[in-house]
Amino acid sequence: MLSRLFAPKVKVSAHCDLPCGVYDPAQARIEAESVKAVQEKMAANDDPHFQARATIIKEQRAELAKHHVSVLWSDYFKAPHFEKYPELHQLVNDTLKALSAAKASKDPATGQKALDYIAQIDKIFWETKKA
Repeated sequence: MLSRLFAPKVKVSAHCDLPCGVYDPAQARIEAESVKAVQEKMAANDDPHFQARATIIKEQRAELAKHHVSVLWSDYFKAPHFEKYPELHQLVNDTLKALSAAKASKDPATGQKALDYIAQIDKIFWETKKA
């Protein structure tokens, strides 16, 4: 009797953990854009104090971008997405590796590479939202 009393009255399902409005690759893109911008500023300024502060900011932003990509991979994308886009696992891995490389580098080309990968994730993400 108690099990019937506490049994759910309405069964619901969703393809993601929270309402879809909370997930967006734009968060990762904004952080990755910051990484690239800091790299560009580092190339134009030889002051060691500036370099030290810029390095800290660049590394923090790269970690935030990695976090946002990881959340998309683990919380938003589900089995049907991976079936439709079999390259998605590798793409996420490549993106995380590119962000790690940008985190460790002053070269804006590494920041751009990470942005290029994020753009591919963004494209797939918005295709899944249309479905």
